[in-house]
Amino acid sequence: MAKKEKVRCAWCLKFDQYIQYHDEEWGVPVHDDQIHFEFLILEGAQAGLSWSTILKKREGYREAFANFDPQKVARFTDARLEKILLDPGIIRNRLKVYAAVNNAKRFLEIQKEFGSFDKYIWGFVNNKPIVNKWKSLAEAPATTKESDALSKDLIKRGFKFVGSTVIYAHMQACGLVNDHLVSCWRYKTVYKP
Repeated sequence: MAKKEKVRCAWCLKFDQYIQYHDEEWGVPVHDDQIHFEFLILEGAQAGLSWSTILKKREGYREAFANFDPQKVARFTDARLEKILLDPGIIRNRLKVYAAVNNAKRFLEIQKEFGSFDKYIWGFVNNKPIVNKWKSLAEAPATTKESDALSKDLIKRGFKFVGSTVIYAHMQACGLVNDHLVSCWRYKTVYKP
């Protein structure tokens, strides 16, 4: 008898790395500040591009941005950023590269104020994932009142490339929102109350 293929969210079916990301990471609640910082850099880099483009360059970002250590990135000099801008392993957008250093500094300020970035960000969803019940990809919004509020607060704190759409993508990736389709095998497994 043939093994039944798992049903997945259709957006991830383009290539193996995408499927692996969907199956292992996307929507799983994150409580690690360094992973939150990684996704802030990656989601900011994605603005105006596809997630698949960023996912393919993830290792390049990991190398260029000190394994997403916000303390190290906050200390990057302009000379180091100019060198990073020559790296084909990342998206070589000057504003986005320089924003990563700015955002690292703002990230550290939030850690100091709240004890962790995790504690800060989860407060926008009352410390519990929002579990949606989408039957099709078309039902999932690009933004929500929660992503609007979080985006507005981050912008007020001086962050760059953190519009509501970017932040909603971060919330989906880091499990603050479960936007797996109800038909997807991951829907019931990414968050267990």
